[in-house]
Amino acid sequence: MSILDQLNSSQRQATAHHCGPLLVVAGAGSGKTRVLTHRIAHLLGHHGVDPEAILAVTFTNKAARQMKERLELLLARQQALDSHGQPWGTLTEPQQRQLRSRIYHEVTKILWIGTFHALFARLLRLEMDHYQDPEGFTWTRQFTIYDEQDVRSLLKEVVTQEMNLDPCSFDPKQVRWAISRAKNNGLLPDAYAAAHQGHRGRKIAEAYRCYRRALAANNALDFDDLLLIPVQLLRDDGQVRQRWHQRFRHLLVDEYQDTNRTQYELLRLLATDGADPRTYGPWQGRSLFVVGDADQSIYSFRAADFTILMDFQRDFGDGQGDADTRTMVKLEQNYRSTATILEAANGLIAHNHERIDKVLHPSRARGRPIHLSCCDDELVEADALVQTMLAARQRNPGLRWGDMAVLYRVNAQSRVLEEALVRASVPYTVVGGLRFYDRREIKDALAYLRLVLNPADNVSLLRVINVPRRGIGKTTLQRLTDAGTQLGVPLWEIISEPESVQSLAGRSARSVAQFVTLINTLQQEVERIPPAEVVQRVIEDSGLMAQLKAEGTDEAEERLRNLGELVNAALQYQAETDTPDLRDFLTSAALASEDKDKRDLKTDQVVLMTFHASKGLEFPFVALVGLEQGLFPNHRAMEDPAAMEEERRLCYVGLTRAKDELHLFHARMRRLWGGGRKPAPPSCFLAELPEQLVEIQRPRSSGVALRRQLYPDRLLRSDRPEGRPTPHDTVAIQTAWRAGDLVDHDQFGQGQVTHCFGAGSKLFLAVKFGKQSKVLDPRLAPIRRVGTAG
Repeated sequence: MSILDQLNSSQRQATAHHCGPLLVVAGAGSGKTRVLTHRIAHLLGHHGVDPEAILAVTFTNKAARQMKERLELLLARQQALDSHGQPWGTLTEPQQRQLRSRIYHEVTKILWIGTFHALFARLLRLEMDHYQDPEGFTWTRQFTIYDEQDVRSLLKEVVTQEMNLDPCSFDPKQVRWAISRAKNNGLLPDAYAAAHQGHRGRKIAEAYRCYRRALAANNALDFDDLLLIPVQLLRDDGQVRQRWHQRFRHLLVDEYQDTNRTQYELLRLLATDGADPRTYGPWQGRSLFVVGDADQSIYSFRAADFTILMDFQRDFGDGQGDADTRTMVKLEQNYRSTATILEAANGLIAHNHERIDKVLHPSRARGRPIHLSCCDDELVEADALVQTMLAARQRNPGLRWGDMAVLYRVNAQSRVLEEALVRASVPYTVVGGLRFYDRREIKDALAYLRLVLNPADNVSLLRVINVPRRGIGKTTLQRLTDAGTQLGVPLWEIISEPESVQSLAGRSARSVAQFVTLINTLQQEVERIPPAEVVQRVIEDSGLMAQLKAEGTDEAEERLRNLGELVNAALQYQAETDTPDLRDFLTSAALASEDKDKRDLKTDQVVLMTFHASKGLEFPFVALVGLEQGLFPNHRAMEDPAAMEEERRLCYVGLTRAKDELHLFHARMRRLWGGGRKPAPPSCFLAELPEQLVEIQRPRSSGVALRRQLYPDRLLRSDRPEGRPTPHDTVAIQTAWRAGDLVDHDQFGQGQVTHCFGAGSKLFLAVKFGKQSKVLDPRLAPIRRVGTAG
């Protein structure tokens, strides 16, 4: 049996391709990994290609391991008849192990399969002696690879000590980000300085050069160097380039839409020996085989450039249309999702303009309709999500918790979801990020709050006394701590005594005194203002917020959202508690994060993750939450067409993670991070889904109902007297409001509608209650119609 017999026609066409360039446009769930592994096997078995001549690039180490394992098993199954005269399934376990071991030593061990960084680090181990650095720095083959923590420590030393720059003006993290972007764009210090005029640009270029000098002195490279230096080496040294051009005759690249310009240049140099790919001719006995999907390009913030894939036909291919081209194949048969889910995904992504046209075709039946839950707020959304999960498990007893995934746009959204899952005793795990209360910025803010309530808490004090940086060094802290230990008193007593601080802290004495004043001031506020305001004051007055705003990176913005969400947690606590108290709030936060070690050990857990983290995964049950304008798509994309298309691609990735059930959620009101609860218009992406595929549901529970079931003895402030309507009871019953309608309001009593503004989901009512008038949203206000206009 031929290895091609196991494939559909498009997969077979791609796999059988031998020489020359080929772009495989692989839609979600269309079997791209299957095509990659079968192509390598076909090159080896049918064309007799030497394993040493193949270079296969993946985008994660896990994907590389999986590809090797699949290839090893595929080749072993193919050789079972040749070696033993019987099918693979009839071989004994020792025979199977022996055959796989032979395949490993003869094939997969020799193949170069891995990430760009892993493969080109390996190349540098062999060729570093030939590298001539433009700035004269040198490295040996025994170079060390620094991780991000090593890099930041080294850059901090360069910026603050060697260059004596103000870390507030030249934050080492920002300098690191600028240098990383420069390397990803192939720029060395001189080129960076030329492209960034002005004082700041010159200083960063100088820091870049000093940093490179420091790396060379330590015979170390960072991750960006593992791509930049090979590009320079292959571009400048023709002998080295030709050696590897001749060695790797067949290049395969997965997730081609996620390549950046440096990675593209590496592929070009190896594939064409440095020649212009548009004029390169000698493809005999060699190939460039790339697999990707522009519709799933979601990593522009990592310098990924999906136009590299879009331009493949111009750069390497024949430039012909879909019907005539010999250098592009589309995989459009989807084996993952139901027909309903695929039709919805196709309808959404069709609104993008920058894409290669394709339509995913289902191999499965229509399945269940997509459910959209329109919730009053983020609390109702979280409770409705839990109820939807419970209902799905009741409907399908074979559905495990681990078969369910919840996707959100930003990590800060997980806090409300986590608390709802904890209340319902649903096991969960957070993928691609820490649990909310385990995140560094949250632990820092909570440490401040604990210290305000308990200055004797040395652990909290030591965590935050120099966060953000105040110039209080480790040596100073050690002297202060030693003094407290010897005197048998808490560290707080030492730092609260000006004379002691002056003696022990030296130049840091002023910073220590300012920290003490900050804590003392906050202590005076605790009894006077509500917990949420204390949390807000801590975030602002401590400098945590200012530091993150100054960083200005995507990571810093994410951490700012998380701090804002901590304020939301305090506001929610206040709304549900008769006598809110900061100490009780900290207790509830601690309880929300307890027992995590036990839960993390379970394998059957609901998966919480961002849309970005879900790439490449699939689940029987998928819920997308927070589908609102300004959140998803995010506010920065609203005025940028290119950013909006990437947000739409991200939503497309989310939709296509679902195999059997897809549930969508949006809140009509949402308390955004650290602010008040505001109206949240539905995401424009919802309107782009084919209407006939979506069933709209409005959860009847206000969210309080589920919490009352779980905590029957706890009186919640939002409880209502018996018989009074909730906002959900009034979700307008109302086919049409008219001026003159009589209403009853929980707080304002009887009134009459004087004006109606807007229509549908954007209808607002002007209601006169006695001498005062109010403008109300009939979907949310606690009103009911008690009479109609005459």
